[in-house]
Amino acid sequence: MFLIVGLGNPGAKYENNRHNIGFKAVDEIAHRFSFSSWSEKFSGLVCKGEIEGEKVVLLKPLTYMNNSGNAVSLALNFFKIKPENMIVIHDELDLPPLKVRYKLGGGNGGHNGLKSIQQKIGTPNFNRLRLGVGHPGSKEQVSPYVLSDFLKSEKDGFDELCYEVSKNVNMLLAGKSEKFVSDFARLVQS
Repeated sequence: MFLIVGLGNPGAKYENNRHNIGFKAVDEIAHRFSFSSWSEKFSGLVCKGEIEGEKVVLLKPLTYMNNSGNAVSLALNFFKIKPENMIVIHDELDLPPLKVRYKLGGGNGGHNGLKSIQQKIGTPNFNRLRLGVGHPGSKEQVSPYVLSDFLKSEKDGFDELCYEVSKNVNMLLAGKSEKFVSDFARLVQS
């Protein structure tokens, strides 16, 4: 069984923020694979389904980004899922817009959602699907930037990115992360 966590902030105010790209990606996965309806559990929204024979739980923490670890810890414990079978989808400032990287473990890069998860589950050894949103230029601009909506000129590209994540997530579950990332690199170049 896998747990796929989309990071974001709850509420209409944040719905189209750059920080909510993780929420958007798991919504697209749930839709593509006809997962169950979302229900409120574990301080988050949860739905379940299958992707090519693999049982998958999707989670959108409702604890705000800085406390995402609370919901993640509760879900991992309830479903008895090892952190290595968890994929966290989140925005990444250090990647240009629409670039994608995937890795197991590592630091949190200053991302408060990742920091909270690491603190609550006690290990950095979980998979991260990093979706590039670009950097605003200075440290002081980071918070307003990630908490602002995508520009109209960016929206279609990021909608397509989430669509492609849902279309290819099966590769991540099958351990084919290199193919997943290379396919995205070709997509961005076209």
